[in-house]
Amino acid sequence: MPSDRHLNKPKLANVIIQKRQDIAKDLFLMWIDKPEGYTFKEGQYCTIGYNGIERAYSIVSAPHEELLELFVEVVPPPEGMLTPLLEKLDVGDSVTIRPRAKGIFTFRPAKPNQLLVSTVTGVVPYVSYLRSYIHLGNEGHHFFALQGGSYVDEFAYDGELKSLAEERPDLLTYVPTISRPTEDRNQGWNGETGRVNEIVERYVDKFSLTPQDTLIYACGHPGMIEDVKDRMVPKGFTVEEERFWKDD
Repeated sequence: MPSDRHLNKPKLANVIIQKRQDIAKDLFLMWIDKPEGYTFKEGQYCTIGYNGIERAYSIVSAPHEELLELFVEVVPPPEGMLTPLLEKLDVGDSVTIRPRAKGIFTFRPAKPNQLLVSTVTGVVPYVSYLRSYIHLGNEGHHFFALQGGSYVDEFAYDGELKSLAEERPDLLTYVPTISRPTEDRNQGWNGETGRVNEIVERYVDKFSLTPQDTLIYACGHPGMIEDVKDRMVPKGFTVEEERFWKDD
């Protein structure tokens, strides 16, 4: 007789990779089919797998979009187990997906100002927030997105965010920052410099954000998140967090 635990084990679905795009040597985008009836909230994650190895990935897509869009950082073995396998896959290959999205790092509308702090792939839930917010025709909030990276080619969504900030200055202010501005890979960069956690306080003051009207989100590297909390919580701000560990 199978155990109750076996009977209740969620069934995995096989989904096809419909598109992929290399961003940098260790970063790529991947679009996979959304299983029939699959639902999620902006900011949640899906659990995908290959050869029995599974990891959770925040979903770039907004809930209304046809495909599930993922932004993947490749972490080599032995620390990385799944991402080196995913990197070798191409359009037409399949991965598994668990039947339910999970996660509580979702958009919280209580305060009109939303400060979105991220490192590299940590921008993913924020893109989902914004796409969904626009699709639903919501109003009354302003998003301030501060995104950090070592190199300019790590900003996979800078084109989308810059365009949105130009088209909807009432909705979005976008500030990308580079932590290694003198390296050859960043030649021609004339934007903000420094680690994103180190510029948060300056931009909070610049934008006249207060604990009463602003919610801070921090997503990405755990060290960045801890530093943002250390800087902003004593000032009275609430910081929602989502940590991206290696091969997550």
